[in-house]
Amino acid sequence: MEIKEVSSISGLAEQLHLLLVDCINSGASVGFLTPVDENEVKSYWSSVESDLESGTRRVFLVYDGESVIGAVQLSLCSKPNGSHRGEVEKLMVHTDARGKGISKKLMSLMEDVATEIGLSLLVLDTRLGDVASSLYRTIGYTEAGQIPQFARSSTGELEGTVYFFKIL
Repeated sequence: MEIKEVSSISGLAEQLHLLLVDCINSGASVGFLTPVDENEVKSYWSSVESDLESGTRRVFLVYDGESVIGAVQLSLCSKPNGSHRGEVEKLMVHTDARGKGISKKLMSLMEDVATEIGLSLLVLDTRLGDVASSLYRTIGYTEAGQIPQFARSSTGELEGTVYFFKIL
């Protein structure tokens, strides 16, 4: 297993597509609804590549051999008064690879890079009651608050979200 930051996702579209669809279909809180709209997923990864090119996003991947089995993204704040913070997005591990500590390792590398590039605050949100909440608490994130009926679940029902932060 290898975890690394990538400067481009060109050539990885198929694998990233499959990873995201696997997470959506398993009910993960990653911003998409079921049934999966293939064009929406393709468009999403295209926008991520554009963000990588513009320097507003960092992407970290986990490889098992040649296969991408996990990912997390760090979105950089473009506002002058927010240059010290980043938003953690789309922490994903393929269902076949869960329970092996991959999420913790991904988050650790992402946090190390965030510190290296001068960030001092990370924020994220996840579905209220999601298993990811316990992970975030375990690795030092603090709950900042909850918002009811914030987003639709992968099945379309309104669910609350919880915001977390971590001072680096």
